[in-house]
Amino acid sequence: MLFTALPAYGLSLPLVPLAWAARAAGHDVLFASANPMAKVLADAGLQVVDTYPDRDIWAEFAEIAEHGESFESDDVRAIIESNNSYGYVAWKTISATVEAGRDFGADLVVYASDFRSGPFVAAKLGVPALDVGNRMAWAMRDREFREKPSILNDPTLTRLLRERLDLTAAEPVPLAGIDPRAPSLGGIVDDEVDEIDGRPWWPMRSVPYNGGVLAPGWVFAPPARPRVLVTLGTTVPLLAGFSSLTVALDALSTMDVEVVLAAGNADLTELGELPENVVPTGFLPFSTVLPRCSLVVHHGGAGTIAACLAYGVPQLVLPAYGENRESADQLTRRGVALQHDPETLTVAQAQATVRRLLDEPAFAKVAGEVADEIARMPSPAAVITKLERLVG
Repeated sequence: MLFTALPAYGLSLPLVPLAWAARAAGHDVLFASANPMAKVLADAGLQVVDTYPDRDIWAEFAEIAEHGESFESDDVRAIIESNNSYGYVAWKTISATVEAGRDFGADLVVYASDFRSGPFVAAKLGVPALDVGNRMAWAMRDREFREKPSILNDPTLTRLLRERLDLTAAEPVPLAGIDPRAPSLGGIVDDEVDEIDGRPWWPMRSVPYNGGVLAPGWVFAPPARPRVLVTLGTTVPLLAGFSSLTVALDALSTMDVEVVLAAGNADLTELGELPENVVPTGFLPFSTVLPRCSLVVHHGGAGTIAACLAYGVPQLVLPAYGENRESADQLTRRGVALQHDPETLTVAQAQATVRRLLDEPAFAKVAGEVADEIARMPSPAAVITKLERLVG
């Protein structure tokens, strides 16, 4: 099986438990990825091929987008001018992914729904494909989402990817699609047939994986006061820094809470001296810290949301950009979160919102209900068994 996804933490790591399940069932697995995820995925115990070695493809996109004179071709210009970073990654890595799959002898391509090259790689290799959802705000099962204009159904990108591989046949329909969302957040309880192309859709439990760590002992002990995790994930700090957290940290500094600031390897100097009740931890997997948390303050990233939902923790979402806002709206409607625009948030507003999330039992209750829904969904291992039956 050849796995492939956009090389970003929150978009690749959701596929790792499914890859583990395939490997545990006796299947050979290769994950095609690029920096920074190639090494991360290898550290997860998977075989990995780097489809864009010795280069940072995200930084390259940003550089080209800023300095248009460095367009290498009209194709690149078309992708850059549509601000389609996902498309740029797909276009630059698709040929290497096909080559890796051919050398590996892949008989199935497992791709993340937001990685547009996946179905075309399968078509070029002449093998079936499995479409795996990796978001909590949407899935390709949603007809409205699938048909609305977006970077995922950009006709220019579709044309360029087909030309890149010299494909003339129609885009193949996947063997099946996987929807990892809790049923009350748009997911499904039982298998469904796609109303557009007839593919089966299967529910699958979202199993949070964010890497391993030599954990500090305190993280497993019950905290003496409510523990609040604060994070901006891995992408926002690189693009915009930590300025959006300043107000939230100021608000939490005078509250009777323990604040865990998970910031990876990011430079925290712009935050100045941290309040006494803030513990900066560097990299700390959600599966390590969330079981003892009462609240998470975050930017609305897919991986962060999935982990919070799985562990039943209420959320304060400060959405960073478009899709984060859609996710925040969905979580707020379900009653597991509150949200605020980080650009206009004041200390008083942040404190009032945090108090509501900590003091009003409805948020923890509903978050627990959603976690129970997720726990009842089929495991990745069960999905691999179903896939084996389908393929024969």
